[in-house]
Amino acid sequence: MNKIKVTPYMPRELEIEKIGDNVAKVVAYPFENGYAVTLAHPLRRLLFSSSVGFAPIGLKIEGVSHEFDSVRGMLEDVAFFIINLKNIRFKINDEESNRVVVDYSFKGPKELKGEDLQNSEVSVVNPDTYLATLNEDAELNFSIIIEKGIGYVASEDLRDMIDNDYIALDAFFTPVRKAVYDIEKVLVEDNPNYEKIVFTVETDGQIDPIDAFKNSVIAMNEQLSVFNKIMDEDFIANGDTQKESAEISKLLQEIDTLKLSVRSSNCLERAGLKYIGELAIMSEGELKAIKNLGKKSLDEIIEKMQEVGFPVGMELSEDTLKVLSKKIEELKTKEEEE
Repeated sequence: MNKIKVTPYMPRELEIEKIGDNVAKVVAYPFENGYAVTLAHPLRRLLFSSSVGFAPIGLKIEGVSHEFDSVRGMLEDVAFFIINLKNIRFKINDEESNRVVVDYSFKGPKELKGEDLQNSEVSVVNPDTYLATLNEDAELNFSIIIEKGIGYVASEDLRDMIDNDYIALDAFFTPVRKAVYDIEKVLVEDNPNYEKIVFTVETDGQIDPIDAFKNSVIAMNEQLSVFNKIMDEDFIANGDTQKESAEISKLLQEIDTLKLSVRSSNCLERAGLKYIGELAIMSEGELKAIKNLGKKSLDEIIEKMQEVGFPVGMELSEDTLKVLSKKIEELKTKEEEE
């Protein structure tokens, strides 16, 4: 007999299977018809975009000035060396560190592989990956900047984050190599229209596939948590006050949270600017007037401020502006006293 539901069916079955060193299968069911793909698709996207990995972002080779150069005695041109280097997957051994600079020196004859780049600072999860071949006369000295991050960052966006004598590299941080799902039908109480999600996740070895899946679930929950406020009657009743308070709290965050390039950060620090709110109340013309702040840094600051929802020169309410100015003054006075 058909029933009219008043709540959707709650899935309760979860199965996890390791089917390889870096491959796992995650199965969940039963979902109402249409619910499985609603959850599976964003989880798949988060697996690629929120999983933390490591990648080389800068390369300096002794005697090399650009990526189209060559090294005496090395079979590969620098461009091919860079391609091979990107295929080597590193892990920073110090869990508290987000960046390391590692120096290497090799003499030929030698065939270099990932295993040759392992040391106390970094590990290589694919040690058999080929890097380069040196002949008996070759000497190769180079440094790599290895960074922790998520997703993909183009080399153009990294140039201001490294020294000028380094070649900026496209950074493929994500350790997830494959994330696919299938939606299968499953029977529940003689109803064949319920659904099962079958996820297959493969990583490059920088992270366990189950941990990658856990992290994507955590990221989804955190992103959705903003809507929890709708359950708070006080928030709804005092929405304007809450919004203003939240806005001021964000404006009082330090400029460091914008993750600007070193060059931009140093210019703002020398100008005595420390808080996002100070940038928000400045006009573009006032920003341009900051000593040694070039166009590239200006464009970066404008873009970052836009991303956090406080475009340069934004109009704040008179009350917000008064409270913000007072709090910034109090914070700076407190710092001077300390």
